[in-house]
Amino acid sequence: MEFDLKNMEELIVAYGTNAIGALLVLIIGLKIASFLTRKIELLLEKRSVDVSLKPFLLSIISWTLKIVVFLAAANTAGVKTTSFLAVLGSVGLAVGLALQGSLSNFAGGVIILLLKPFKVGDFIDNKTHSGTVKEITVFYTILKTPDNKIIYIPNGGLANSSLINVNHEDTRRVDWTFGIGYDDDIDKAKTIIREIITSDERVLKDPEIVILVTELADSSVNIVTRAWVNTPDYWGVFHSNMEQVKKTFDEKGISIPFPQRDVHLHQVQN
Repeated sequence: MEFDLKNMEELIVAYGTNAIGALLVLIIGLKIASFLTRKIELLLEKRSVDVSLKPFLLSIISWTLKIVVFLAAANTAGVKTTSFLAVLGSVGLAVGLALQGSLSNFAGGVIILLLKPFKVGDFIDNKTHSGTVKEITVFYTILKTPDNKIIYIPNGGLANSSLINVNHEDTRRVDWTFGIGYDDDIDKAKTIIREIITSDERVLKDPEIVILVTELADSSVNIVTRAWVNTPDYWGVFHSNMEQVKKTFDEKGISIPFPQRDVHLHQVQN
C-alpha cells in the first residue's frame, strides 16, 4: 500500500506539473490569440477590406491561432503531437482533394474581394455571361441580367479569366456608324449628325465630338461618329441619337443604303 501511495505521489507530482503548465499555456495562449485576432480585425477595417470577406478571414485566423495554442498546450502536457499532426495533415489533404473545386472558388472569391476588379452595381461581361453585379460572396458572384434573370458564377473561373467592367470609369465613348449612299452629300450628312449630337445635353463637350468617313463599303459610305458621355447615360444617348439621325436623314433626303441583290432571269430557248 505504501508502494502504491508513493508511486501515486510521484505520478501526481510529475503529471500535475505538466497539467498546470499546459493549463497556463492554454489560458495565456487563448488570450494572446484573442488579442491578435482583434488587432487583425482593426487592421482589416483600416484597409477597408470587403465586409463579405472580413468574417471569413477572421474566422480562419482565429481558428488557426487556437489550434496552435491547443497543440502547444498538449505538448506541454506531455502528449506526443507528432502523430496527431501527421493524421491531421492526411485528413487535410483528403478534404482538400475532395473540395478542390470549392477551395478554388474560395480562393477566387478572396482575390476578387481583395483586388476589387468590380463591385456591387457594376455591369460586367466575362464573354460567357453579362449582367449587373448583385452580390459578391466568397464562393459565387451573383449577376442580374437586363431581362431580370439571376446568374451564379463560380469565383474560381471568374478570378482567372478576362472580363469587361463597363462601369469602372466615370465616362464612356459612344460610337455610331452611319452609312449613306454614294450619291449623297457627305458634308451635309456630317453637318446633320453634328447638329443632332451636340444638341443632346447629355453629350460632354470635352473631349470633342469626332465625325469621320471610315470606309467606302460595297453599297455605302460609312461615317463613324464618336462622343463622350457619363457612363449612366451611355445607352440612352446611343439609342435616342441613332433614331434621331435616321429620322433627320429621311427628312433631308439622305439615303441609308441596305444590301440589295438583283436577280436576272434568262429564258432558255429549246
